[in-house]
Amino acid sequence: MKTISMLPSRLVLSLLAAGVIGGAGAGFVESRLAHAAATSAAPAATVAATAASPAPAVGVATPPDFAQIARRFGPAVVNISVSGVRKASNEDAGVQQRGFQGIDPDDPFFQFFRRFGMPGMPGMPNGGMPRDQIIRGQGSGFIVDANGLILTNAHVVADAKDVTVKLTDRREFQAKVLGVDPKTDVAVLKIDAKNLPTAPLGNAKDLQVGEWVLAIGSPFGFENSVTAGVVSAKGRSLPDDSLVPFIQTDVAVNPGNSGGPLFNSRGEVVGINSQIFSRTGGYQGLSFSIPIELATRVKDQIVATGRATHARLGVAIQEVNQTLADSFKLDKPEGALVAGVERGGPAEKAGLKPGDVIRKVDGQPIVSSADLPALIGSAKPGEKITLEVWRQGRREEISARLADAADKKAEVASADQAAGKARLGLALRPLQPQEQEAAGVEAGLLVQDASGPAAMAGVQPGDVLVAVNGTPVKSIEQVRAAVAKSDKSVALLIQRDGNRIFVPVRVG
Repeated sequence: MKTISMLPSRLVLSLLAAGVIGGAGAGFVESRLAHAAATSAAPAATVAATAASPAPAVGVATPPDFAQIARRFGPAVVNISVSGVRKASNEDAGVQQRGFQGIDPDDPFFQFFRRFGMPGMPGMPNGGMPRDQIIRGQGSGFIVDANGLILTNAHVVADAKDVTVKLTDRREFQAKVLGVDPKTDVAVLKIDAKNLPTAPLGNAKDLQVGEWVLAIGSPFGFENSVTAGVVSAKGRSLPDDSLVPFIQTDVAVNPGNSGGPLFNSRGEVVGINSQIFSRTGGYQGLSFSIPIELATRVKDQIVATGRATHARLGVAIQEVNQTLADSFKLDKPEGALVAGVERGGPAEKAGLKPGDVIRKVDGQPIVSSADLPALIGSAKPGEKITLEVWRQGRREEISARLADAADKKAEVASADQAAGKARLGLALRPLQPQEQEAAGVEAGLLVQDASGPAAMAGVQPGDVLVAVNGTPVKSIEQVRAAVAKSDKSVALLIQRDGNRIFVPVRVG
């Protein structure tokens, strides 16, 4: 398994086991309840006091019987151990080839050591070429069918060659991965067993913020650990290209809990523990679970067809900040700003245009731009939806029929990717008049996404590309042509925060 390293800024950490594959939590949230003091006043006095004092607006909630939930449904929670092989990459080889720096590549000794290894070179027997790496990890899961059907996270079993499921009675089974869906981080396993204990499924839509919830899993390999807390928020969209409206809780979740169930106070599974926000790699008060309705829908598709399908609208979107809200005369900086429309896609057929701000989908508000992919991805291909759009200072309703996301690999900025994205790593779009005025440029293109060579050179989303190799740019086609003519590198004139600098970028 792989571990996602954390930067100082807030980032999403998939709950991966140490060095390999995912998991989550340990910890307990304790609640001290206030108890009213009993009095022995006469009934008449009590009635008078009651009439004089208004009834309390908020009642005192008693925590659920966590022990009973753990005792009844803990046996349905399983420990998952995985092993696999990570293929040696060119990057590994590149690191190891640094041992040959300063040696003439035509020297016969170079060729000899390159083939048979340089003594003492790390990571290879006798310094030979890089070898595949064995990876191992642990996670959690829970049984949803007495005949051996198990739900867990996709990242728990990603790239796994062998998957072993261990029950609470210490029996172990080799599991078959029926299917994984990286977009929702849901995977379905099957073991050859009968009459197994199961966990009842509830409804995440009925959850309320502040309601008690319970997690059971194998944090750091400690099997059937129980942690509890409350629902912090619902419908959270995370900046990880996910299609999931997460349940946010303060339940202690750590590596190894991944794939384990989140129970409500009635002992029903309402989510799959999946991710945490962390700067350290461990629990820091925020954990996120996949709603069970979404997981069940994915599970049913995988069992029936071996894969899950997701819908596609065909737009490139960006966040609406206060400046854009003011520019478009929006009352709040909410919604998803359409930056680009895929040619021939559902959005173009429905009449969506760049500059539209999508405020609602079938009546559900779009607060952050990340809310839109989660809603669209949870819909079915072919489904018809109604969009509330803000266009030129007024509301409009537009109907669109969604396509299948599998029909097109790149949904975002598809029309803009021709700007050398495969070689340069940039996704660009024309500046809106308001953005052009704010940047104080006569021409230029907005960097919507930067990856590969451009990102390594320091180009960031939000930068304005002013010129390529000294020539001012006015269109994406012009950038594409300039990149096509460059053999090794291009000089990009970038404007950021009013400052300009040439950034040399090697052509990939």
